[in-house]
Amino acid sequence: MSDEKDNAFARFAVPGLTGLVGGALGAAAVLFSGIGPSGSNVRDYLLANPEVLPEAFEKLQEKEVAARLANAGDDLEVPFPGAVLGNPEGAVTLVEFSDYACGFCRSSAKDIAALVEANPDLRVVLREYPILSEQSVEAARMALAAAQQGKFAAFHTAMFEAGRPSPETIEQAATTAGVDLAAARAAIATGELDKELQRNSAIAQSLGIDGTPGWIAGEQLIVGGVGREALADLIDKARSDS
Repeated sequence: MSDEKDNAFARFAVPGLTGLVGGALGAAAVLFSGIGPSGSNVRDYLLANPEVLPEAFEKLQEKEVAARLANAGDDLEVPFPGAVLGNPEGAVTLVEFSDYACGFCRSSAKDIAALVEANPDLRVVLREYPILSEQSVEAARMALAAAQQGKFAAFHTAMFEAGRPSPETIEQAATTAGVDLAAARAAIATGELDKELQRNSAIAQSLGIDGTPGWIAGEQLIVGGVGREALADLIDKARSDS
């Protein structure tokens, strides 16, 4: 199955959405049945004002996301050294969970480049989250090794331009980025870089992110190839809330 098919649901899904829908529908069923503390008065109000149900559901979603982000703590925005795009000291942080085999991540790379250019205060923390293939893992390891050499941004761009991860495209991207391959392979061989991948996976799972790309800014979390406009809105809201 292609990564586009694997991630198609993610363009619209919010982590935990199924549970939230179930909870919202269950609550609505109770209210409409006239069972509950307010009985028929609530039922009559909801029938007369059905627009409040989407509003209530949205608030429920927001509370769920805020709770998950709070549980993730400050580590979420602490990057692997060097694995940052844009302004490393930027006042606004966008976190991306990314996989080099993900088509939506690849198409989003140009959006991020444009947003970095348009927002001098933007810091993009890249969390390598290789979930689609073994070669995704190899590409993620090389990306972290490149970060150690100050070559992360160049490798990140070159890897997406090279195509799906393979031994050939990973080496090609690393060479294009000016990575010292011998030093990178030695760093990978220590197994230390895998600790970062495990850390990223644990954070993603705690947030309910099971697809890529995943985006976080402030108290907002969305998943999928949502496009430049949605990401710009995410950044602007995080800036205004800070």
